[in-house]
Amino acid sequence: MGAVRLEAITWERLGDLLAERLLDLEPGDGGPWPRIAFDGAPAARPGDLAERVSQALRVRGRPSLVVGAEGFLRPASLRYEHGHRDPESYYSGWLDTGALWREVFGPLEPGGDGRVLPDLWDPVTDRATRSSYVPLPPGGLLLLHGPLLLRHWFPFDLTVHVLLSQGALRRRTPEPDHWTLPAFERYEAEADPAGTADVLVRADDPRHPAWRGPLG
Repeated sequence: MGAVRLEAITWERLGDLLAERLLDLEPGDGGPWPRIAFDGAPAARPGDLAERVSQALRVRGRPSLVVGAEGFLRPASLRYEHGHRDPESYYSGWLDTGALWREVFGPLEPGGDGRVLPDLWDPVTDRATRSSYVPLPPGGLLLLHGPLLLRHWFPFDLTVHVLLSQGALRRRTPEPDHWTLPAFERYEAEADPAGTADVLVRADDPRHPAWRGPLG
């Protein structure tokens, strides 16, 4: 990614601006459910921004559903098949992309019933969550958050990447999870999320984010 000019903003203002933009977002497949990615490493906390946008949409009378990719991880026996600290497995083998297509994106395709499963697998207990399906009415927005999302060709209508510099990512990632850092370096090199996302948010200092986006 080359030099990008970012503007300082508050999280509250960012949530409001994104919500305003999403009110007019038309799904690319002609269906009634816009799908938005909030991509970022766990240390970047993209889920916090997704929740903030969801609240701002609610105030504006638009329903949304926040879904975390961590609820669609594969069972531990598959995630740790090559050891507990394997960056390659983390990069390409942890997320159950088939389940996301089936339970989240599939129901939101044109002609779908809009019934989304908010999570499938609890990575802590390593058991199925047995959550109920959530009906998302036409016009409702899917806000999916998690790491490494922009390398899977999911049918997002707008993408947000919460960026941390390599130094900030290392500082804010707990030491036991430093083994995942090579996966994010590879992601940056192969997918260029900061360069390809519609909206870029830099959060090296979580108190003072900066951004650029297509909201003009």
